[in-house]
Amino acid sequence: MATTSTPTTPATPKWAPKKTTALLVLADGTVIEGIGAGATGAMEAEVCFNTAITGYQEILTDPSYAGQIVTFTFPHIGNVGANDEDVETVDMEKAAGVVGAIFKQPITNPSNYRSGDHLDAWLEARGIIALCDIDTRALTAHIRETGLANAVIAHDPDGKFDVDALKARASAWSGLEGQDLVPGVTAKGTHDWKQKAWVWNEGYGDNADAAHHIVAMDFGVKRNILRLFANLGCKVTVVPATATAEEILALKPDGVFLSNGPGDPAATGKYSVPQIKALVESGLPVFGICLGHQMLALALGATTMKMHQGHHGANHPVKDHTTGKVEIVSMNHGFAVDGESLPAGVEETHVSLFDGTNCGLRLSGKPVFSVQHHPEASPGPQDSHYLFRRFINLIREKKGETALPERA
Repeated sequence: MATTSTPTTPATPKWAPKKTTALLVLADGTVIEGIGAGATGAMEAEVCFNTAITGYQEILTDPSYAGQIVTFTFPHIGNVGANDEDVETVDMEKAAGVVGAIFKQPITNPSNYRSGDHLDAWLEARGIIALCDIDTRALTAHIRETGLANAVIAHDPDGKFDVDALKARASAWSGLEGQDLVPGVTAKGTHDWKQKAWVWNEGYGDNADAAHHIVAMDFGVKRNILRLFANLGCKVTVVPATATAEEILALKPDGVFLSNGPGDPAATGKYSVPQIKALVESGLPVFGICLGHQMLALALGATTMKMHQGHHGANHPVKDHTTGKVEIVSMNHGFAVDGESLPAGVEETHVSLFDGTNCGLRLSGKPVFSVQHHPEASPGPQDSHYLFRRFINLIREKKGETALPERA
């Protein structure tokens, strides 16, 4: 007796073509197709690459990345998930920051005891458009060869794109030069900060000490910077980027901190540099990081410049000329201080061992210094934590107190 069988539909092989649901369209006309994740829509921004292998959530919430799309060179992103603790944005009501993210592989499912949400859902909630399943090595090489790229990132689950319109939009975008992006990330008003650094199995504690009073000018400050000041027993008062020197001095600080932030320092400096000059002239200790370093340099008479590919990652070697030591640091900047422009009386203290660009300065005869890199190490190595103690020691010296060891 003959037998019959019901035909079955073969499973779709994993190598079958995938539906394009996201695009990266560069200003030069290059179109890169991939799979979309996170938020939908389209946004123009500058494309950079970050070489860190940890800390993707800290990177994606760093206000210094406002107006940028971050390409992660590490292939697997998402295995830690997302949580409420690893966020660097101080004001979570502000959406300004990273506008896009690019991953080699589709987002990994979370597999970590600290995960509170899937990264895909977290990106959507934050309004960040993601592009997955592309050759990030090729994109990184393209940026290294041609420079930081203006582009549009777009995500449509139906895969419907007007490519010509996206090309025109990418080509027309003016880029980051001349843009003051600080208003989108700075504090709405003056507020205090007490939270200390994270401790495993304990979380974050609060600082009850007030040995020194630090006023932080917020150009897009990261939480972990403020936490390290709290760890050192400081009362921390955060003021908006538009605060005047008169308003800051009225708070009677022991020292002033100039924070990190996004955009072109020359644009932000139009209103902040005169205030920084007055703060330097007051004789107070002043410490700057990243954008704060660049604007301090402008206030002292130096100039800044747009970089070819920028520095973004947690593995950058920097030499501290004041100690002769080399440290591995976190970087995130597309503009730099022109080391050749430093005037007499301003000493170059740190230099990148990748390309020789300026990474630090100090003002002779005054308690004023700054660095380009991110010594708070969030994410990244903690080689440069000593800089916070160096700043506190300038305050202690001004008060006639005994200095702390720079390295605990």
